[in-house]
Amino acid sequence: MTSPEEVVISPTGWVAQQARLYEESGGTKGTTVQGAPCLLLDYKGRRTGQWRRTVLIYGRDGDDYLIVASNGGADEHPLWYRNLRDEPDVRLRVGTERFDARAETLSADEKERVWPRLVDLFAPYADYRRKTSRDIPVVRLIRTKG
Repeated sequence: MTSPEEVVISPTGWVAQQARLYEESGGTKGTTVQGAPCLLLDYKGRRTGQWRRTVLIYGRDGDDYLIVASNGGADEHPLWYRNLRDEPDVRLRVGTERFDARAETLSADEKERVWPRLVDLFAPYADYRRKTSRDIPVVRLIRTKG
C-alpha cells in the first residue's frame, strides 16, 4: 500500500462526519448508508494531485467492488468520478481492511448486467437514473495490492 499522506475529506457535512467515524474507528463504525454497505474512496485530484476522500455505497461483482457515479441524479458527474477518469489508481477502506485498487468504468453491457443488483442494494439508484439524461457510470474497483 502507498505511504500515508494527508487526505482532504469531502466538504459535504454528513460525508465528512461519516468518513471520520469510519476511519477513526478502523472501519468498525459508519460502514453503512441507509442500510447499504459503504466504503471509503481515496482518490487524487486531477488538477492538484491532492488525495481526497469520500464515502460511497458499494456492491460486489466477484472479488471486485462496484460504485455508482449517480451524484443523486444530477446532470453532471460527481467530482470523484471526473478525477478517477484521469487518475484511476485509488485507495480503499472496506470495513477494517485498507488496500490499493484500480478503477475502471464498466461498459454498457457490463453495467446492465450488474445494475439490477445495485438497485436492489440501494433503491434510489433507479430514481436517479430516471431523473437525469446523462448516462450514470458504474465503476469497478479492482484490488491491486495490500
